[in-house]
Amino acid sequence: MPQRQSHGEKKPLDIVVKLGLGVLIGSFALIWGGMFLTRPDRSIPPFSIGSQAGHVVAAHVPPWTTDQQIETLLARFRKVGRQTHDFAAMKIQPTTPGDPEGRYRRIVVYIFTSDGWTEPEMLQKYLAGEPGVRVNVEKAVRGYYRLEDQEEEGRVGPISGPDAAGGATRILFKGRVTDPLPAGAEPEPETSLSPL
Repeated sequence: MPQRQSHGEKKPLDIVVKLGLGVLIGSFALIWGGMFLTRPDRSIPPFSIGSQAGHVVAAHVPPWTTDQQIETLLARFRKVGRQTHDFAAMKIQPTTPGDPEGRYRRIVVYIFTSDGWTEPEMLQKYLAGEPGVRVNVEKAVRGYYRLEDQEEEGRVGPISGPDAAGGATRILFKGRVTDPLPAGAEPEPETSLSPL
């Protein structure tokens, strides 16, 4: 005759319950780990690539992005240009894909706060040199980065028009990527996102 269990004793968990709890806890751990490892980079403002035509890229940042945040984004482009010349992590397709000397030998990035300027049709009209479009696009630019092999340039503000002539445009850097950085402009060391 089987013995009856007294009310004070706890019945051990069934193997199916243990397996279910293990799967549940493991799922939450995987989700948390994935979210941690793929979290957005908060050291630069959020941006997206609106369009790209060859080596010319039109990027969009939110309208409330400050000039200082755009400077931070341009500094990141500069860091990538100096260290690796590989802008894939910056969401940019290869600009010189068939070039044996590198997939990103030439790149020009225009940064806008209005996504209308980053539409592919607008970029095509700008590159075609349509008179009204060219002037308006250059007035709407909030940030500019250019890398041509070893020459680099970064600016904040419009690249033409009365605002550019009136001092609203600041050249942040211009020269060769091999030139030493000024004091305080050294790129920060890479930090690993891995919890291991």
